[in-house]
Amino acid sequence: MVGICLCLNENLKNSSLNRLMLFLYRISILLYVFALRMASLFNPKAKLFIDGRKDLLLKIKAQMGNELRPRIWMHCASLGEFEQGRPVLETLRLRYPNYALVLTFFSPSGYQVMKKYKGVDYVYYLPTDIADNAKQFVLNINPSLAVFVKYDLWYYYLEELHKRNVPVILIDAIFRKQQGYFQWYGTVQREMLGLLTHIFVQNKDSVSLLTSIGVTNVTIAGDTRFDRVLSVAHSIAPVEKIEQLAERFKLIIAGSTWAEDEELLASILPTLPPDWKLIIVPHDVDEPRILSVEKLFGGRIKRWSNWQEAGLDKQVLVVDTIGILLKLYRYASIAWIGGGLGKGGVHNVLEAAVYGVPCAFGPIHEKYLEAVELIQHKGAVCCSNAGQFNEFVDKIIKEPAFAVSFSQVAASYVSSRAGATPIIIDYLEEKNWLSTL
Repeated sequence: MVGICLCLNENLKNSSLNRLMLFLYRISILLYVFALRMASLFNPKAKLFIDGRKDLLLKIKAQMGNELRPRIWMHCASLGEFEQGRPVLETLRLRYPNYALVLTFFSPSGYQVMKKYKGVDYVYYLPTDIADNAKQFVLNINPSLAVFVKYDLWYYYLEELHKRNVPVILIDAIFRKQQGYFQWYGTVQREMLGLLTHIFVQNKDSVSLLTSIGVTNVTIAGDTRFDRVLSVAHSIAPVEKIEQLAERFKLIIAGSTWAEDEELLASILPTLPPDWKLIIVPHDVDEPRILSVEKLFGGRIKRWSNWQEAGLDKQVLVVDTIGILLKLYRYASIAWIGGGLGKGGVHNVLEAAVYGVPCAFGPIHEKYLEAVELIQHKGAVCCSNAGQFNEFVDKIIKEPAFAVSFSQVAASYVSSRAGATPIIIDYLEEKNWLSTL
């Protein structure tokens, strides 16, 4: 009797904690939206977030009402997650051409870039995660399969999909013990994992962590970004202006940079030999960011949009357009990957490593398995300051064998880890969740 009472008390305690955390989850969503509404008065990105969701459910209902095909829905937080999920999405398009593909984004930076993407039939913002929104969205989308990429899970959407017995998979997931899933307060996060039909993770550590909280519907697939960068690297057309430039100069290409990265690059510029040039591709290419880069480098810089001639009379080129970074990395002798000097963390290292380019980036990279492993294999280096990066550049310039070694390791690392996409697709076909019609 005492044991039964203790068990009941523990269940009541857990139930109370679950209700409290779910209440706090709802409140946090409402507060977040309120804060964005206030910020939208002066912040362009916040305004895009709010304006993009006005009458969105009515628009979806009207468009989906005329759609007679079954649907597959993929959700991504932003552009980086889309590029990660893209190989799976494009393979589903090839294997199941009779399905309509629906793609959603949480952030404006993903939606604004991909809203005209021709690889799917519909692109939307994801309405904010409140129960009524989730119910209406899932009712109108009516997916046969839902795919979430990496981490952007939302409780009420998952609950609604679960109620309707829709298979839901999470791909490219990677878990760390510091995450809420594995903390006492992570009851809502753990419940979301329980609403997933299957989880595809990147490594063994993620499997162990999930097993520790009783989640066993897990497969190690790896990271589909390897498949993506290999596919693009083998198929992209030459960039003639850069190709001509690369015939005459050695290039440092700095991708997805922030202000901290650009300050580091500016400080090493005077030490570069005269036959080296720097190409900067900022993470954001809106006019204020481009102006800030131009101000930093003064008379030594030219914009991509203003550069017409085959030669470049400036030491620095700033790219003020989107969508060409992966194409540019192939011409680099050294790549600086931005983000690792700021709180957000390093951006996509694989886009440069796939070409065998020696890579360097800042110390905020521990959450990114590929960055950690490239350093371990000596295919990339971590540089906390300009002095360390300058030493790396100097060694690449003066020691050809050192440069060749880094190049070979980087290219081999990427090619050896391809294959996550077929693992995921084969699993879906084994389960027969999607008919060929």
